[in-house]
Amino acid sequence: MDKIIVKGAREHNLQNVSVELPKNKLVVITGVSGSGKSSLAFDTIYAEGQRRYVESLSTYARQFLGIMDKPDVDSIEGLSPAISIDQKSSSHNPRSTVGTITEIYDYLRLLFARIGHPHCPKCSQEIKRMSLDEIIEKVRIQILNHCQTEKIKPQKFIIYSPIVRQKKGEFKELFINLKSKGYTTVRVDNKIFNIDDDISLIKTNKHSIDVMIDQLTASYSQIKDKIFVANLISRLRPVVEQSLSLSDGLVVLSKSNSKDILFSEKFSCPKCNLSLPEIEPRMFSFNFPLG
Repeated sequence: MDKIIVKGAREHNLQNVSVELPKNKLVVITGVSGSGKSSLAFDTIYAEGQRRYVESLSTYARQFLGIMDKPDVDSIEGLSPAISIDQKSSSHNPRSTVGTITEIYDYLRLLFARIGHPHCPKCSQEIKRMSLDEIIEKVRIQILNHCQTEKIKPQKFIIYSPIVRQKKGEFKELFINLKSKGYTTVRVDNKIFNIDDDISLIKTNKHSIDVMIDQLTASYSQIKDKIFVANLISRLRPVVEQSLSLSDGLVVLSKSNSKDILFSEKFSCPKCNLSLPEIEPRMFSFNFPLG
């Protein structure tokens, strides 16, 4: 039911009032002093909602809650458990909200963090985390589909590990560390460099750095070969694992003449190449910078 139907309300000075109130809307009850605004809102609708909720609890739980009398009304339909906030201030903290005063704030934070479905703030598409096997399968499908659309010549694919994403710095020590681990090629701000090149970055600018993990070529004729596809999957597994380990859960597939695709063990939007941190209750707190 999408509305609350009150019939024959006679609480206090209400004179057999019947009214329909839409749910999920902001409803204002207004009138002159003594017209019965509070009698309808608090003493009738709220009182009946609270009374029904308490009656649904166990006998043990009801002993800690006051049993409210049934208001003088013929019937109320479509009523849910109710919360009432008086005009008088029950807290002197200026940061108090309806959620904190009613103590449902922490429960709502847990609810959104644990069972909520995050969406991309740019395109509104629902985003999900992927397992290792799911990422490998997605990469495989992207390679096969791209070869099917570009049938004339073999296509080049590069697997990158995005280790720096829009951060300030020169990253000289990072390049030295990558070289010591055997990496030979990096992509800095969409430009390819050999790790031995003199890579000079402006310290005050934001930069993105991707490490090349592997590159391969595939053609339309090859993707129809079952042995080639099986070998492709075997090759992708250690490559994807290495990228995930190096970049803390991220993999980038670069295709010839096409936009990069981001895959993530965490929450990421493949359309906008946007990665989001792990959803935690504190992210829904106004006391936390990201909340």
